[in-house]
Amino acid sequence: MRRREFVTLLGGAAAWPLAARAQQQAEKMRRVGVLMPYSADEAIAQSRVAALVQGLQQAGWEIGRNLRIELRWSPKPQDIRKQAGELIALAPEVIVANGSAVTGSLLETTRSIPIVFAIVPDPVGAGYVDSLARPGGNATGFTIFEYGIGGKWLELLKEIALGVTQAAVLRDPAISGGLGQWGAIQSAAPSLGLEVSPVNVRDANEIERDIATFAGKRNAGLIITGSAQAVAHRNLVIALAARHKLPAIYFERDFISAGGLTSYGPDSLDQYRRAASYVDRILKGEKPGDLPVQAPTKYELVINLKTAKALGLDLPATLLARADEVIE
Repeated sequence: MRRREFVTLLGGAAAWPLAARAQQQAEKMRRVGVLMPYSADEAIAQSRVAALVQGLQQAGWEIGRNLRIELRWSPKPQDIRKQAGELIALAPEVIVANGSAVTGSLLETTRSIPIVFAIVPDPVGAGYVDSLARPGGNATGFTIFEYGIGGKWLELLKEIALGVTQAAVLRDPAISGGLGQWGAIQSAAPSLGLEVSPVNVRDANEIERDIATFAGKRNAGLIITGSAQAVAHRNLVIALAARHKLPAIYFERDFISAGGLTSYGPDSLDQYRRAASYVDRILKGEKPGDLPVQAPTKYELVINLKTAKALGLDLPATLLARADEVIE
């Protein structure tokens, strides 16, 4: 979807057809908020919002006729709380939140407006819900993965680069998901003959310094765990992996489209299409606390063959055959 088409689709009353405006008099306009930790022109943000809109349209909602979407963007993690406050001030009936940082900021500001989250690793541990089966509060949604996926990332790293014996694990220690993913990876590492070291992703200078130091070790690789900070520093991390010739495993596909080596994780667009069903049910009267938090149903393995060649890696044919997508 081109940017102009995307903005026209979601832009608000000025872009609505006159016929649609006339219909508002006969049909109540409902308002849904969306907060994304990206800039408005990023392809990943546009594709996720488009998937949400597609799901809402399939449920019978039409932007400009019976639904208005209020979008807020926050590419800088430090600005998320401000954007959350501005969105809540508009009093939407439901808010769709992308990731833990966004969900946490929204819940710090409101415990009354229903929130449907996606791409959140540990909503129970973070205190967003009471339990997966019975969330109990004003939030529910879709988890990105269980922490055990960390073992799969380690296995893939060994499969891609057989000689790897050490891995730096990029994580955000300020969120429960960052600590949980690190703990699971740390537990699985000895059985695979790997030594792992944490690298924090809070500051660009810190990331660059720590990865450069780690790259001096022999047989080294990287694992990038899920967080808003990892997304914010995506281009830097990918560039550092290329500069230091480090094979790297990422938690989502968009890193691979930007030049990363390999990712394994859930299909994020599927999460947004499913999130639309929860928005629909809440708008029709159901409570978020009664809607169970759902796990991913689709996972995907994506490989960037061009990046593999640049790193001098000869990937196993069996691995390439398993991939859901190979970028050449």
